[in-house]
Amino acid sequence: MTARLLLVRHGETVWHAENRYAGISDVALTERGFRQAEALAHWVKGREVNVVACSPLSRARLTARPAADALGLVPEIVEDLREVDFGWGEGRTIAEMEAEDPAAVRAFRADAEAGAFPGAEPPGAASARAASALRGLAAAHPGRTVLVVAHNSLLRMALCALLGIPVGRYRQVFPRLDNAAVSEIEVAGERTALRSLNVPTGAVATGAVATGAATSAGATGATGATGAAPAGDASTGRGGESAP
Repeated sequence: MTARLLLVRHGETVWHAENRYAGISDVALTERGFRQAEALAHWVKGREVNVVACSPLSRARLTARPAADALGLVPEIVEDLREVDFGWGEGRTIAEMEAEDPAAVRAFRADAEAGAFPGAEPPGAASARAASALRGLAAAHPGRTVLVVAHNSLLRMALCALLGIPVGRYRQVFPRLDNAAVSEIEVAGERTALRSLNVPTGAVATGAVATGAATSAGATGATGATGAAPAGDASTGRGGESAP
């Protein structure tokens, strides 16, 4: 039986202004981030959402909590929904890393898997654990709708794994997920369909919205589904590169 998963990136954090890679660092939400969480709660109210699950990191838990309260649910903490560990990149900006080691940044930009930052969790392993976590939620809640609050890079890598897209291309295929925006997938066993991407929930949104479906049987359709310009990989919509 098919489960419907509503994938949401957490609200804005204090590192977004400088576009620092948060990864597994436990970074606080900004006031805007808390407003985005409230907007998500307003969005889910009255919708048929049966389960709320989230990453253990506080920025995800605090984004999920208002939505869970609005639905009368208790969030399920899923350890494998934590963000990717960016190793050398943790807490740093692309500009800072480029000044220290431009070759490493060039390699990352060219292929995020082959050129992963030193000391980082391998993207193949991160995408596999994330996809497994999402399939596990789908298997545990067949025929139901699950709101999943997690992270920018982890969710993009998971989408690649679920749709059969090379994980090294996650930054090109899915330039960013906006804070508190919803991307919908349907999961039935090993089969996944992408129903929508980056749908605003009432918070300030800078990304594109796509509807329709791309499936794991025809995943190349997902590349064009974002409708976002691949050159603008900015989490804030200000033209920098996307950092979780």
